[in-house]
Amino acid sequence: MALQGPEELGEQVEEPEDLDDQDASSISPAEEITLPPGPGGEEEPEEALLLPWDRFSAWLHCICVVGFDLELGQAVEVIYPHHSKLSEKEKTSICYLSFPDSNSGCLGDTQFCFRFRQGSNRKSSLGCFLETTDRDAPACLKREQGHYYGYVYFRQVRDKSLKRGYFQKSLVLISKLPYVNFFHSLLKIMAPEYFEKQEPCLEAACNDIDRWLTPHPGRILTLPIMGVVIKVRIPTCYDKPGTSQLVQSTQSDSLVSIVLPTIHEVDLFRCFYPVFFHIQMLWELVLLGEALVVMAPSPAESSDTVLALVNCISPLRYCSDFRPYFTIHDSEFKEYTTRTQAPPSVILGVTNPFFAKTLQHWPHIIRIGDMKQAGEMAKQMKVKKLKNLKTLDSKPGVYTAYKPYLNKDEDIIKQLQKGVQQKRPSAAQNAILRRYFLELTQSFIIPLERYVASLMPLQKSISPWKSPPQLRPFIQQDFMKTLEKAGPQLTSRLKGDWIGLYRHFLKSPNFDGWFRNRRREMTQKLEALHLEALCEEDLQQRIQKHTEVETVDLVLKLKDKLSQAEREQLPVRPGTLLKLRAHIDAVILALPEDLQGILHKPSTP
Repeated sequence: MALQGPEELGEQVEEPEDLDDQDASSISPAEEITLPPGPGGEEEPEEALLLPWDRFSAWLHCICVVGFDLELGQAVEVIYPHHSKLSEKEKTSICYLSFPDSNSGCLGDTQFCFRFRQGSNRKSSLGCFLETTDRDAPACLKREQGHYYGYVYFRQVRDKSLKRGYFQKSLVLISKLPYVNFFHSLLKIMAPEYFEKQEPCLEAACNDIDRWLTPHPGRILTLPIMGVVIKVRIPTCYDKPGTSQLVQSTQSDSLVSIVLPTIHEVDLFRCFYPVFFHIQMLWELVLLGEALVVMAPSPAESSDTVLALVNCISPLRYCSDFRPYFTIHDSEFKEYTTRTQAPPSVILGVTNPFFAKTLQHWPHIIRIGDMKQAGEMAKQMKVKKLKNLKTLDSKPGVYTAYKPYLNKDEDIIKQLQKGVQQKRPSAAQNAILRRYFLELTQSFIIPLERYVASLMPLQKSISPWKSPPQLRPFIQQDFMKTLEKAGPQLTSRLKGDWIGLYRHFLKSPNFDGWFRNRRREMTQKLEALHLEALCEEDLQQRIQKHTEVETVDLVLKLKDKLSQAEREQLPVRPGTLLKLRAHIDAVILALPEDLQGILHKPSTP
């Protein structure tokens, strides 16, 4: 926004309403250790303003119990807290996704997760607060906007007292957060207690969660739940990629029962073990947003494999849809299985044999056998032709006609094979594979980051009394020219058609999502630099050249710009907003009293 002359103001966005105050006695007793804030961080919002159930809502939308009724089939029996809202469509999705397909034969206890579309665009009273806590989260750990995750603990045991002969029930946590490892660990504590003591212990668990501090990135939290204490660290976007930021034990940890080294990462090696000869090709398929289906014998293996695929391009965010567990009852079943158009950019995890026929036209199919601990050496499997995939009982492997752009990296295969032969611990194998994927993704993305950074205008071109300069456009040909001297060959030993891989990637949803995010960050940086330039100006001297009407117009524009900066949490230097607010107040106080009334009261910190 240019700040010269009395032009009309643009449309102002409404300020978020302040949350009502709350009695300080309800503040969580959970221990908090706040790490140093990342660059550009302003002070955190006051959690004392949160209302009852707000802390619970920062972690979970609700907790559901799904049972099996002989007449009704699957049904949601209980929702906690009772005031939680779910549409009928959402309840139906949860019902069908919370039980394994009958062919899976899951006896005993099974854990898995699913993801489904949010049925209605309901607004939370926590909207503004959650945006603040989400600001410093890594791209892959930000809250879902249009989807929910469902984390399931399913129990099926023989019970002759029931007509069906089996007790079948699922405890399901519904959340916007992709904290897979954390919520599965939480369910291991909650579900056995629930199946033994029923609803009263669910109510107690909800009350425990509502006393937790919110999952603000950078925090190390001790979280009491049903007599157990979990210690976790919430990652930030400022963490060095590839570092686990392990939670260190302290003397005050005598009451801590469980320390989780990660809240979201799955065991990549265990998930990819059945097809690890093809890990590099799978990385390319995920990077390019290709339509992929994982056919597995159970929801646990299906969901773990889909999450591993999405995770393998980290720190890049996978921007297409993915369903860790997908059934024929899903509301998007027709949309995703139609043959009238090309399969969408989505990764599906399925267990029903029906999909072997329904999805046989899909271009890339991964067939997973039983995931056992990697004790035996996996046999080297060639990529199979799609026409050979007849049923879900087909041999494990990757069925595709895709030809990778990059030459196969034999070194990583040999390293993992050697680990299997030497009985290297699974955690070590997982670390090796995670590091391999990270380095591959970074080698690919660094040239893009370098080129996009060159689109940023020079700081000396920013004038306080003109609109901030625009970013230069992304021109594919210009980017391709940079690859000859500053391409991935600088950091990766892999040979192949990198140019072809980039051309394909630039058409993918993952590039679109990544570039939109980078462009937003850079635009906010320009706005922040513009604000900082304004703060260095002598406003009192400036207004002497203006009429009173022009001065009022200038003040309104500055107040609007200040409001925008606070709302969007622009990455300004500490103290910038306070300094600008003081400048505005000084200008207002220099005006006649009647004009001060027009401008309301001087803004206060």
